[in-house]
Amino acid sequence: MLVLLEKLCSYGQEHLAQYLKKCNEEEKNSLLAQLQELDFAHLDKLIKEYVVKKPLFTIPDDLAPAPFFPYPAETPEQKEYYKKAEEVGIELLKKGKIGLLTVAGGQGTRLGFDGPKGTYPITPVKKKSLFQYFAEKLTRVSEKYGANLHWFIMTSKINDGATKAFFKENDFFGFPAENIHFFTQGTMPAIGYDGKLLLGGKDTLALSPDGHGGTFLALKKSGSLAMMKELGIEYLSYFQIDNPLVPMADPLFLGLHHLEESEMSSRMLPKTNAKEKLGNFCITKGKLEIIEYSDMPDALAERTNPDGTLSFLAGSPAIHVISCSFVERLTEKGILNLPWHRADKKVPFLDENNNIIKPEEPNAVKLESFIFDALPLAKNPMILEGARSEHFAPTKNPTGVDSVESCREMLSVRDTKRLALAGIRVPENVTVEISPKSVCDEEDAVKVPLKEIHVAEGMFYYE
Repeated sequence: MLVLLEKLCSYGQEHLAQYLKKCNEEEKNSLLAQLQELDFAHLDKLIKEYVVKKPLFTIPDDLAPAPFFPYPAETPEQKEYYKKAEEVGIELLKKGKIGLLTVAGGQGTRLGFDGPKGTYPITPVKKKSLFQYFAEKLTRVSEKYGANLHWFIMTSKINDGATKAFFKENDFFGFPAENIHFFTQGTMPAIGYDGKLLLGGKDTLALSPDGHGGTFLALKKSGSLAMMKELGIEYLSYFQIDNPLVPMADPLFLGLHHLEESEMSSRMLPKTNAKEKLGNFCITKGKLEIIEYSDMPDALAERTNPDGTLSFLAGSPAIHVISCSFVERLTEKGILNLPWHRADKKVPFLDENNNIIKPEEPNAVKLESFIFDALPLAKNPMILEGARSEHFAPTKNPTGVDSVESCREMLSVRDTKRLALAGIRVPENVTVEISPKSVCDEEDAVKVPLKEIHVAEGMFYYE
């Protein structure tokens, strides 16, 4: 402990050293465990760069729209290339070269739901949870391609226990338990404007998740990256838990990533309007970057092509394929080699009299890393266009845009289309749900016989 106290003082955190001397044994042990996880040299550097001075973001003068592969293919050459890519993607799946990576550290608070977001009942008829829906989809993908797929799920310290318990209580939804691997997202301490780390309570720092970019470092520190290497996994299909429409293992996307020798590939969605809340895929100084919608000047966001389409059309839905070797390179020496983003927040803290103070104005900085900041560092980053009806139905709000309502409607519309492919017609205004254990794509819909189960007036479930 003496060494730690000296380190705290040498890095300007004397207040923590003084607090450790006067708190009780239980509080001390809890706080020591958190402090010993910190790299103080690295943290001190971040404080000087992001807290003591406030970084200014400027739009590069040479900013241009990023090129992308269209979807579907538009020319005979593209169609041939996509066919080859799909074949390559299927082979990668069959050979166990693909791992599935889901970011699931959030709670369902914004949905008015008490529990991990992945446990939210999302499907339109059966109200299956997000986790169950993905697990059943993976079961069918594994069966279809004869693949031994492994699913890596990043939780948070807040929901890790509840998430694991949920899977165990539901017998892992029929997916092999030994193929589901949980790991926990890292945290960063909140930092006062004076550069001092804040105490969030008598036995804890004021901690918050380190952002989805922290996925890389969490993979490294948890041993998941080493496990992937042992399993022969080379590429990760990355997606967020709140988007049940996403294809978890898309052969075309996986195959193009491999053929293009990309270290990090992305799906893009054509933006519906200039102000849509999607990051913008851009090129600057020959590098691919995402400029957040809130940082994009109106003049650029609203710029149009001669045909009237948006110049900066490509928006990011946070769907990626990432090479494991790239993750290894980004996390060398146990440090995340990505830029950080500053957020000024009102952070409750323990004062010198052991009282919790809830500030009315921002008093501290939270640092987050974003996964898309890895794109400029990746070799041969590739973008493939996506279709909203097939790839994107986020569940961020109870109603309205990107909501539970809109997600369920999109799932029903998509499944109604699949029934039509199977030769099954349903009346209009009927809510439809197909089990992903039977159908994971349109090819399945044509080939797999479906059994109709009437659930309630105006609602049909197909097993």
